[in-house]
Amino acid sequence: MKKMISALLVCGTLLVATAPAQAAPQDPVRALKAKLVAGHGVHFTEIADWSDGTDTEQAYTNKGVLQFDAKKPAAYDIVSTAWDEEKDRVIYIDKTTYLSGALAEGLPKGKTWYKYKGGGGLPYLYGQILNPAESATLSALLRKGTTAGNKVTGKIAFKDLAKVSPWFSRSELSTWPGGTEVSYTLTLTSAGLVSKLWSSFTAKSVPDDYSDYEGSTFIVDTRYTGWGSKVSVKAPNPKTVTDKLTS
Repeated sequence: MKKMISALLVCGTLLVATAPAQAAPQDPVRALKAKLVAGHGVHFTEIADWSDGTDTEQAYTNKGVLQFDAKKPAAYDIVSTAWDEEKDRVIYIDKTTYLSGALAEGLPKGKTWYKYKGGGGLPYLYGQILNPAESATLSALLRKGTTAGNKVTGKIAFKDLAKVSPWFSRSELSTWPGGTEVSYTLTLTSAGLVSKLWSSFTAKSVPDDYSDYEGSTFIVDTRYTGWGSKVSVKAPNPKTVTDKLTS
């Protein structure tokens, strides 16, 4: 019996000694910058939940694509489905935002898209507030977070996010208190690219226009695929677009 135990201990030692170590992810910012090529981008899907602290409900599912220029995300196309099955779509290209579906009420007859200059960030509350395709944003998340294996967990305040993220700065949330904190967890591939991003923040002392959301928590779980794949975001047919609303 003693000989058997000794043999097992020796075998176990050999197995531990020869087991391949898990490779640490490559530098995420460098990996991202290698993918920032004009005409290429990344696809994503996400689930957005709302919570009052007691109950949590799925609010939206979103599916979209980000298109890059040589330095950053330059355009996007997002299709969203709400809890009540209403659908809407947002396209941002050439510094212009186009809205259709539930987001574009009061369109004149024959028009299906409303456009306005600007935007380019979060089109509504129920979307990913953090954009890991922005190199400065990704750098901030890595710097403020704690890395364990292939996960980075941390918090970042709105005011700090506004300094590094055009995605956030052009969004409706940029008017919220700067001290609002976003909790997040990044999951990285072995190549250093973001495969998942979970984020959560709670509405506190919000502007009057958002008073109905006071105390609510928004949780978004996003999955990224096809980093560096060829993508093409196009503006809607001009015949279907208006910059006027009837109501």
